[in-house]
Amino acid sequence: MSNADLVIRGGRIVSPEQIVDASIAIEGGRIVAIGHDDLMPSAREELRADGQYLLPGAIDSHVHFRDPGYPHKETWKTGSAAAACGGVTTVFEMPNTNPPTGTLEALRLKQKAAEASYVDYGIHGLLGDDTIDRLEALLEAGVTSFKAFVGNTFGNLPAPSDGALLEGFEKLAPLGIRTVVHAENSSIMARRQHRLEAAGRIDPLAHLASRPAVAEIEAIGRVLTLAEWTGARVHIAHHSAADSLFVLRAAKLRGVDVTVETCPQYLLLNTRDMLGLGGILRLNPPIREERHNQPLWDALMDGTIDMIATDHAPHSPEEKTRESIWQCDCGFPGVETQMPLMLTEVNRQRATLMDYVKWSAAAPAKAWGLYGTKGVLAVGAHADIAVVDMDRRAVLSQGRLQSISKISPWNGRSVHGAPIHTLVRGRFVMRDGRLVTEASGWGQPVKPVQRMPTPRPRNTEHYTSAVLQTPAGVPPTAVPTDPGAFEGTGFARGITKEAA
Repeated sequence: MSNADLVIRGGRIVSPEQIVDASIAIEGGRIVAIGHDDLMPSAREELRADGQYLLPGAIDSHVHFRDPGYPHKETWKTGSAAAACGGVTTVFEMPNTNPPTGTLEALRLKQKAAEASYVDYGIHGLLGDDTIDRLEALLEAGVTSFKAFVGNTFGNLPAPSDGALLEGFEKLAPLGIRTVVHAENSSIMARRQHRLEAAGRIDPLAHLASRPAVAEIEAIGRVLTLAEWTGARVHIAHHSAADSLFVLRAAKLRGVDVTVETCPQYLLLNTRDMLGLGGILRLNPPIREERHNQPLWDALMDGTIDMIATDHAPHSPEEKTRESIWQCDCGFPGVETQMPLMLTEVNRQRATLMDYVKWSAAAPAKAWGLYGTKGVLAVGAHADIAVVDMDRRAVLSQGRLQSISKISPWNGRSVHGAPIHTLVRGRFVMRDGRLVTEASGWGQPVKPVQRMPTPRPRNTEHYTSAVLQTPAGVPPTAVPTDPGAFEGTGFARGITKEAA
């Protein structure tokens, strides 16, 4: 074998099935050899990773980089820098920017902004009442997937009507494209919040009171019904409630193609933290009572929940610390802190490192049609690698975040285990714990390598597109063609033989 670009020597390669001591050779952005150190080719550069773990770079399918539209909160450059320093090598960005990613013009603005990205990326387009006729065009122009805000959140995008959601699924099911759904019932939440505000409640727990678990249960059930009917692929974002897990389990048993994410905040935080942190912890869905934490862990372990994402949603400190909970913007930065938080739980033996790789890399790669190229360390795959020191201890500091948003509920939290190097397609974007600033712009869209599985549409004869024209052999109007149909009616006396 000719010289490689880089050989990482002496690491411990982690997959969902096993941990293997081996070295990795990288050439042209891809892994070209894995094996015993003595079998590696010579290389222009080497990295000693003795005793450290080599993980497939995390794939975070839920980030808000706020660009275009909100540069005081985040930009693609700063958000992707946070991803790089968090061991995340691929992100999928949400459409509630300004303008929302529901037109070709808005998509082009976002693609231009993404040229500054340190990491690879997909872009979720907007599925709403006024975008249904543009879904195919958005896909052709570079969108990888779609997002439907069934529940209200930042940006105040109107929830799609059930009719639009059904028709959107009808269009996407034959294409095999997956739709992310923010699954909360907007009607319940709007009425609850109005009532709470009228009653004068502005405390931290009022936000939770406005978004009860039943809003999540109902919305998930409704979305899954439409997905099952059409054969569409769906993804439930930021799952927060133990109460709605039964809906997901039943749907998966029936064969509905649904994937599910949860976030570190729903696994590790609860209303006790909300009482102390106030608006800093306001997000959608809300932080819930402690009883929800362990069932979500259990659902990760049994496969009901497939993956970890972050819902990275930065805001300025001023926007997060207002007196009224209703005036505090929803969300906080998370893409940089997810990996050390989860590795800490691995060190506490709450899960294994192999579990973590499944949740953070393999499962999202499969859900978004990237597995084999991304989400795995194997010959031929992109060299997207997080080199992890499981012995490293640190204290998370919001002031040192790469994100513009310097306010985090994780500030001051001790962690045990962290990424120390991050490579995207063989290039260091974070090295020795420091951002490689020269790598800005290295990130590329994943659309060219996306390969979704064969579509499985259902009930296509009932799709909107199939019923818009009168079927062959059916009369063109609803007037009966049989004159005998009028016998015995008052109307029959007014029908002449000629008219009949």
